[in-house]
Amino acid sequence: MLEVLDNIPVTLEPETVMKRLRVRGREAQMEEMARELIDIALPVARPRAVYAVSPINHRTDNTVDIDGVRLTSRVLRINLDKVNRVFAYVATCGREMHELTVPSTDVLKAYCLDIIKMMVLGSAMTYLTKYIDNRYRPGQMSHMNPGSLADWPLTQQKELFSILGDVEAAIGVTLTDGMAMVPTKSTSGIYFATEIRFESCQLCPNEGCIGRRAPYDPDLAKQYQTTTT
Repeated sequence: MLEVLDNIPVTLEPETVMKRLRVRGREAQMEEMARELIDIALPVARPRAVYAVSPINHRTDNTVDIDGVRLTSRVLRINLDKVNRVFAYVATCGREMHELTVPSTDVLKAYCLDIIKMMVLGSAMTYLTKYIDNRYRPGQMSHMNPGSLADWPLTQQKELFSILGDVEAAIGVTLTDGMAMVPTKSTSGIYFATEIRFESCQLCPNEGCIGRRAPYDPDLAKQYQTTTT
């Protein structure tokens, strides 16, 4: 069943924004800029999320059918071997935040606003995770996102969205022809219960990735390549 979460609280503090900026020097100027942008952002910040509790219908070596929709990913299939349901989701900073802009010539202010939009998206994800945990008590959860690994490419966004239905009507998120999301500060994926926490980063050798959440684990990557049903 599809459920929309749109009454999501947002907290933005200048100190937190400045930590995310990681810009040394001119602290007073940076704090003033952060406060100015927070004052603009808070009145329009309306993050949203949508999710569905979806059954797993069928599995093969490299595919898993979720609520009648086939997803192609060996890693995802292996991760879902011991569960019978998942939580498909999309979360966003919201159209209102997406449409908030500053002059493109002011690179630092544009970067600061981008950080704030990411923090608003983070509020949506934190709220969604706690909501699922409190309502369904799945235990420890991990998640996977289309495009985070070559094994589950971004082109699978279309299938993921079809599990949820009309995501645009629900929370205003659309897909481009290249399967990128608009608003750009949006994220999609599948939460699932797991005994051992999983991060896609563990299977990705790109050590220079700024979004890395866990170190690359070549032994674990080899296990996923050799595991069979």
